[in-house]
Amino acid sequence: MNAEEPFKIVILQLILSKKPESALEALSKYYYVETPKLKVGMPKGHSKNTGCYVQKTKTIHVSNQDILCDPYVILHEFYHHLRVQDGVHRGTEKNANRFARGYIEAYMARYLKIKSEGSTEEWG
Repeated sequence: MNAEEPFKIVILQLILSKKPESALEALSKYYYVETPKLKVGMPKGHSKNTGCYVQKTKTIHVSNQDILCDPYVILHEFYHHLRVQDGVHRGTEKNANRFARGYIEAYMARYLKIKSEGSTEEWG
């Protein structure tokens, strides 16, 4: 297990436990960035998406309440927040996908390890 994996597992647990705001606060602290706002409801022109990041307002928008517990969407959009520097977005969709998958894979690896060992060990 690398040094970041326990952190990634905690972030996933927070999102899955319906605490996305806490996850965003922890991520922001970890990456030394301002915490983005989180809002249910999509801005005009993005209604077909499940989530989006609006740079101007530093807000992650999700299409509905259920998406607040979707780690892939929350982490993907946080990556876009993370990659805005001096008002210029420096990330790509491919890298946002990779960022989100990295957190999910760490969580799943831990879950599968615990399950295969039949352990009652606590997460994290």
